[in-house]
Amino acid sequence: MAKAKPRVKVPKSADKDEVITIKTLISHKMESGQRKDKDGNPIPRQIINKFTCEFNGKPVFSCDLEPAISANPYLEFSAKVPESGVFTFTWLDDDGSVYSTESKIKVN
Repeated sequence: MAKAKPRVKVPKSADKDEVITIKTLISHKMESGQRKDKDGNPIPRQIINKFTCEFNGKPVFSCDLEPAISANPYLEFSAKVPESGVFTFTWLDDDGSVYSTESKIKVN
């Protein structure tokens, strides 16, 4: 499988204590393990099973993902930004792979 590609959309700046909207998308097949290949063999399950977001090292949002999630999972959530800093986004895959990216935000 090709390496999953995470993408995030975070505002570049915000006012102190403003609630912002964060959008994430990761390119991933999210194979449920329920389908069969052309020869009738089960295709092994391989999904992103956990997503976390931290701001300056503190948890902001996390969720467990299940096989019923569609390919290329999209997540949208809100966060309050008390100060300038860095959001760290992490996706964990069934095969042990970890995909991560960061996004900075400046508080006015």
